Amino acid sequence: MSFYLWLNVIILAFPLIFSFERRWIKFYKKLKPLMISLVIVGIFFIAWDVFATSRGHWSFNPNYVNSIKFLGLPLEEILFFVTVPYSCLFVYESVIHFLGDKKLFSPRKWLFTIIGLLITLSAFAFYIKEYTFLAIFSVGVSILFVSLVNGELFSSQAYWIYTILTLGLFLIFNYILTSFPIVQYSSNAISGFLITTIPIEDFLFNFSMLTNYLTIYLWASKKLKISNN
Repeated sequence: MSFYLWLNVIILAFPLIFSFERRWIKFYKKLKPLMISLVIVGIFFIAWDVFATSRGHWSFNPNYVNSIKFLGLPLEEILFFVTVPYSCLFVYESVIHFLGDKKLFSPRKWLFTIIGLLITLSAFAFYIKEYTFLAIFSVGVSILFVSLVNGELFSSQAYWIYTILTLGLFLIFNYILTSFPIVQYSSNAISGFLITTIPIEDFLFNFSMLTNYLTIYLWASKKLKISNN
């Protein structure tokens, strides 16, 4: 089994094991909205990954992945868009169960719409560096999307705790991905600003991805009338 595949297993192991406990989080009850989120958001981010790989924004070190590929992506990279959001949404439900939620401030939908628009437009200043452009653009579009679908999310305490906790996990696992390296980046596609071995663009990618997975997950839970009990 490849190293990247082992990494996927490690990411998924704890949340998967505790998904079926019946006393606390009861994550097994949320599998329908979870699957909806994984499919809808996963399609967009896998498409981005396919495009970026074909454009040479990044590549995968053959020493750490197996030879099975789908649309030019290693199997392990496809699984990444299942194991990571699954585990992160488990973190969100854990936050809700153990810490609860409250509004930190009165939501201002118009304010986040303006912020989203400004960030989206600012991305064009970096159009020469394609990954930088796409990462900034995705943050702006994600903020616009959240303001449209769930305008109160950014005022949620649970959302920010979720974001901070998953950022910590991101730092650990993305450091592994970029330090071996399992994923290799083209200097032509990124700004060159790194935090340890992680391109700053990856932080933006992570924010967009996990915010969108959570937004669709909460939307689907509401549509299916699935509570946190």
